[in-house]
Amino acid sequence: MSAATITVGGADPYDVVIGTGVLGALPGMVGPKARTVAVVHAARLTAISGPVVHALEEAGYAVHAVPVPDGEAAKDVAVLAGLWSRFARLGLTRTDAVVGVGGGAATDLAGFAAASYLRGIRAVLVPTTLLAMVDAAVGGKTGIDIPEGKNLVGAFHPPAGVVCDLATLVTMDRADYVSGLAEVVKAGFIADPRILELVEDDPDGAARPDGPHTRELIERAVRVKADVVGADLKEAGLREILNYGHTLAHAIEKAEEYRFRHGYAVAIGMVYAAELARLAGRLPQSAVDRHRAVLASVGLPVSYPGGAWPELRATMSIDKKSRGATLRFIVLDAVGEPGRLEGPDEKLLEAAYQEVAR
Repeated sequence: MSAATITVGGADPYDVVIGTGVLGALPGMVGPKARTVAVVHAARLTAISGPVVHALEEAGYAVHAVPVPDGEAAKDVAVLAGLWSRFARLGLTRTDAVVGVGGGAATDLAGFAAASYLRGIRAVLVPTTLLAMVDAAVGGKTGIDIPEGKNLVGAFHPPAGVVCDLATLVTMDRADYVSGLAEVVKAGFIADPRILELVEDDPDGAARPDGPHTRELIERAVRVKADVVGADLKEAGLREILNYGHTLAHAIEKAEEYRFRHGYAVAIGMVYAAELARLAGRLPQSAVDRHRAVLASVGLPVSYPGGAWPELRATMSIDKKSRGATLRFIVLDAVGEPGRLEGPDEKLLEAAYQEVAR
């Protein structure tokens, strides 16, 4: 099957190439002006970063592999500063490039390093997890974490291209793959109900990288994100819908010291947002029930400990979607019809949480 190419529009359009064995697309994305390429990769992914390095060397670039810590530990100020120094020692110039290889943490870090070094150099991303393919690597958001919260420091820096080689997914741990599926399901709830139907028709297949609809699910999720960020790169309005479920999710991740899978937190956050919309009179019970059913069918959690609410509520106050003292949520008025709920009553917030508490 040939590769699919999805173009993300906007001031600096770029392509997302999806398929198996598609690393040949990398040199065209790095471009003819670059001489030196730094391949920033998660330390344990040498089996995947090696072919990336080889593909770029074959195209004539001077390529340097730069390993970074695995997982969320990569998104650290000290790691970022180390990359800046390494780039300087390698002699990277404004016409050179950074290629980020790995999961969402690695691509977030590599993207931010590229955005901030020399005030911005070219970045190409090679996501190797489902979560990174459908979310982190597409859209131009880059960033790191600080003790006060996740992704609070970063920049909008669209990549020059994204290469999603589906062959990398077969090496994923099942729990990590299912975690990434939460972002696919999210795309279904906010914009493309066909995604939900595909999951409902074959939950077991949806939860496996070798499932019959894996490529279609990924393509559909990427198209949803591409359409949104192409119209609104810097989250001036429309792009906020991609944060469905994320207000509570980021609070959960901070409470768990980032040891909780992102997709697990997003799944719980979506159920919470659905309950909030129901209690606000905006979403029918049937739609809330569908959230629980779809997410649970693929093995995603739909509840969280009740005693955590005070800590979670405090963390949500510094959520990036807040405006001053006003807390903002993305909610649904129906499947595929997202909207905003601003400044909900505290009793409503807590009542919705009690619906997801266990």
